[in-house]
Amino acid sequence: MPGAQDTVQRLAARYRAFADNEAKDSSALYEAFARAIAGSEAVLSFVATLPAARQQPNLLLAAVRHLYGVARDADHLIDIIRANPAPIRALMLARTTQTNEPARCAVLLPVLARLPQPLALLEVGASAGLCLLPDRYAYDYGGGTRLGPRPPGDLPLPAFPCAITGAVPVPTELPTIAWRRGLDLNPIDVRSAEDTAWLQALIWPDQEDRAGRLQAALAIARRAPPVVVRGDLLADIEEIMAQAPADATLVVFHTAVLAYVTPADRSRFAGIMHRSGATWISNEAPGILPSIAQHAPAPPARGRFLLAVDAQPVAWTGPHGQSIDWFGP
Repeated sequence: MPGAQDTVQRLAARYRAFADNEAKDSSALYEAFARAIAGSEAVLSFVATLPAARQQPNLLLAAVRHLYGVARDADHLIDIIRANPAPIRALMLARTTQTNEPARCAVLLPVLARLPQPLALLEVGASAGLCLLPDRYAYDYGGGTRLGPRPPGDLPLPAFPCAITGAVPVPTELPTIAWRRGLDLNPIDVRSAEDTAWLQALIWPDQEDRAGRLQAALAIARRAPPVVVRGDLLADIEEIMAQAPADATLVVFHTAVLAYVTPADRSRFAGIMHRSGATWISNEAPGILPSIAQHAPAPPARGRFLLAVDAQPVAWTGPHGQSIDWFGP
């Protein structure tokens, strides 16, 4: 069984990896924060007191931001954590990294639009369900390729830019969605100020464009909130799939979700998907589903997710929906 010092060293490596592979080139501030935490034995010792599922860099940084605002610099961040371990710990135990990035719809749309319509969407790890609304947003794929619905009255329509390379099957029409459900261990209520403030805290502070789009997506979702069911991806998924209308194409999808379950549970979930008859869209880091990743070419850059349809990889995607590098049919 590893000792305390081994745990601290493991966490230091984890926070350095976050700085190198996730924050670098995306958030200079969070890159600096993660490196500072990796170099602070006091903060790492605090993180080590949390359950393993609550030690993620994103969760710690979001908790600090939610409670105390954005730290001025790395030294200020370390001071905040050392001075306030109890409230930070309480929030990290109560919340999870439920980043609900609606711009991820931009990388899902090319797949959704070419399936037989209408669709019945079921998102695993749905958080607030914002990615269940791909037909209510606008998209800009560059080169004058834009599409979106009619603006909903007095609400601004969030528009998601997405850089594309390869033969991306950019749709000319939005998908038709007949039914939508989300599944999450702890659903976020789009009508709750406390819940949506937590979603805002999960956005990295030097990415304010994402924050603005999140606010616009939340406003649209409040008009007709998506149904997100509290439940487990193994225990409850089949019951919810059975509720989908028979005359619609059932699509089960997830992004950055399976990292939070064990490899054995990932395999069990994949087995359920293979047997289900549903179209399965996964958008995860390549190490999460290695049986899929082994059939993909090398990623064009660090930190990309692998988009696959029915376990067949088709594209590398930006983790926040900002890009698609298509290599599939």
